[in-house]
Amino acid sequence: MEDLINGRCGWCGNDELYIKYHDEEWGRLVTDDNTLFEFLTLESAQAGLSWITILRKREGYRKAFHNFDVEKVARMTSEDVERLMQFEGIVRNRLKIKAAINNAKLFIDIQKEFGSFYNYTLSFFPDNKPITNQLKTLSEGVATSPESDAMSKDMRKRGFKFFGSTICYAHLQASGFINDHLTDCICRKKENA
Repeated sequence: MEDLINGRCGWCGNDELYIKYHDEEWGRLVTDDNTLFEFLTLESAQAGLSWITILRKREGYRKAFHNFDVEKVARMTSEDVERLMQFEGIVRNRLKIKAAINNAKLFIDIQKEFGSFYNYTLSFFPDNKPITNQLKTLSEGVATSPESDAMSKDMRKRGFKFFGSTICYAHLQASGFINDHLTDCICRKKENA
């Protein structure tokens, strides 16, 4: 895989949806809990699949999970699970659907305890600040970090499903708590402009 394609991190290739996601979302700090819940749900759904598969079904997930309204998702029932098992707009995996509902309930508990899921996430970072890595090549990237290890361990202890350290790291990258845009990527150059 090329490190840079058209000035962007090479992992997004030439797929328009991937490019839009890379340019407009990935690596930008998310402070809004609703968006953090969306990213968490999508990352959990991605377990064992390619990210582009989930991106292509993102609108389906928005319909299936009440536009990621965490309170509404937390109130979903076994009837909702059965309905979603028939809905082609998402990955129809019973365990992942149930995990989204379970994780919504736990997400709300964290919001009550920490004031926001954003605050909770920052609590795993040195000085409660996001990290910007200085990666020159894709091969320098990692799949986990001390922050993702600690956060996923705590979340699993709380009962979260489909949120191991690798998924947690991807979530932290996507939501900008860890900025892994390559140093020569156009997104990094915009940040520094």
